[in-house]
Amino acid sequence: MFPALAATLCGPRRFRENAEALLAQRIRVLIIDDNRLMRGGLSALLKAQPDLHVVGAVANLAAALRRLVEVTLHVVLVDAGLGSYDGLRCVEQIRRSTPAARVIVMDLLPAPEEVVAYVKAGAKGFIMKDATVADFLGTVRSVAKGSDVIPPVLVGTLLSHIAEDAVVHQRPEAADAVRMTKREQEVMQLITEGLDNKAIAQRLSVAGDTVKSHVRNILEKLTLHSRLAIAAHSRRSDAARRNPSA
Repeated sequence: MFPALAATLCGPRRFRENAEALLAQRIRVLIIDDNRLMRGGLSALLKAQPDLHVVGAVANLAAALRRLVEVTLHVVLVDAGLGSYDGLRCVEQIRRSTPAARVIVMDLLPAPEEVVAYVKAGAKGFIMKDATVADFLGTVRSVAKGSDVIPPVLVGTLLSHIAEDAVVHQRPEAADAVRMTKREQEVMQLITEGLDNKAIAQRLSVAGDTVKSHVRNILEKLTLHSRLAIAAHSRRSDAARRNPSA
């Protein structure tokens, strides 16, 4: 076949393959909100982003569970104020049904005990309904990449309370027996100080992928599920060392 003709015939196929590859890399999002106006607004906002793909916008948990079995999701946005099925139970059901999906709770301003309950149920992020568009999109992207996101208004002493309460059922003495490398210990300490992966990489002069690998190893060794839990474990271990008789 002549080279020019071959390029002409292969061009459309390559374009389709590239388009399919780009689509596969996009963050797949499901929206659960019983307010039709909110569902439409959030869908339009997310669809306008080239790296995000809305796979559905539904009004209740039953519709969400049907969608979950049809497609692999990265992020599920859950309205905390669902009318017929409260947001907490919704988060629990989603986590049981699709453990790999990362849940973000949308609320006006949850009380501390509500945030604790959502963290225990498996929520990985929170979005205030008065958040800016940039904060909203940033939260979706960060959670999809593995971060746990707490809005600034909830950070501080509350963050410590959330994390410690969320993992209080774990046995610190068992976790303390796990052998950590020196670098993993450094990463744990920086997570406890509130640094994200990019900041940790800069502090330690290592690649971002290296930090991700360390975080994954720490989670596996301690059988934890989030960075919040790592921070809580580190604080409890430090407290135990300072006051061994407690």
